[in-house]
Amino acid sequence: MPKKILIVEDERDISRMLDYNLRKDGYATAVIEDGSRAVMAAAKERPDLVLLDIMLPGLDGTEVLKRLRADQKTASIPVIMLTAKSEETDKIVGLELGADDYVTKPFAIKELLARIKAVLRRSSAKAAEESRFRDGGLEVDFERVLVAVKGKPVELTAKEFILLRALVSAGGKVLSREDLLEKAWGMDASLDIETRTVDVHIGTLRRKLKNEGARIITVKNFGYRFE
Repeated sequence: MPKKILIVEDERDISRMLDYNLRKDGYATAVIEDGSRAVMAAAKERPDLVLLDIMLPGLDGTEVLKRLRADQKTASIPVIMLTAKSEETDKIVGLELGADDYVTKPFAIKELLARIKAVLRRSSAKAAEESRFRDGGLEVDFERVLVAVKGKPVELTAKEFILLRALVSAGGKVLSREDLLEKAWGMDASLDIETRTVDVHIGTLRRKLKNEGARIITVKNFGYRFE
C-alpha cells in the first residue's frame, strides 16, 4: 500500500507540481489549500507525512503545525515545512514546534523526494522502536505480543499481557486497580466488580517474569506501577 502524503500548499502551480511528482514516485496524495482544512484532513486521513507551506490563508503553517502536534491523533505524523528564503525565522520556529525537516523554495524536486524518503525512514524506525519495550532483562514486543526475560520467551495469557503492556507503557506512573480492570477486561470501574481479580493476575504475572516481576510495585490502597 503506497504511503500517503498530504500536500498543504495554496500556490496551485506548486501544489500541482508536487502532486504530479509524488504520484509519479509511487505515493498517494491529497492536496489542501488552507490551514484550517489541513488540520481537519490530517486528523481524518492520518497521512504518513505532511508537506506544509508556511504562508497559507487562514491558519498559517506554524499554527497548523502547532495544532497537529497538540492533537494525539496527529502528533506523530512527520511534517516537512516548505519555506521561502526570506522566512529564516519561520524555519527556526517550525523546527522548535516539532517539524521534522524543512525545504527552502525554490527547491529541486529530486532533493525534496530524497528528504521525504529520509523522513519516512526515520519515522518508520521510530514507530518500530515505540512498538517495543526493552529495559533491564525484560523485552516486550507490543505488535507481535511477545515477552522475554533475559532472552528467554515467557508465555503470558492475553489478560496478563494487557496488564504488563499497560504498566510498562505508563512511564512509572501508578495505575489504579480500576484502571487496570478497565484496560484488561473492558469493565467500568463504577460497576460492582471485584478488583481482587487484578491482584490475582498481577501475582501470576510477577511469578512468570521471575526477577523482573519484582519491578511491579504495589502502591498500598491504590494500585500498581512498574519501575
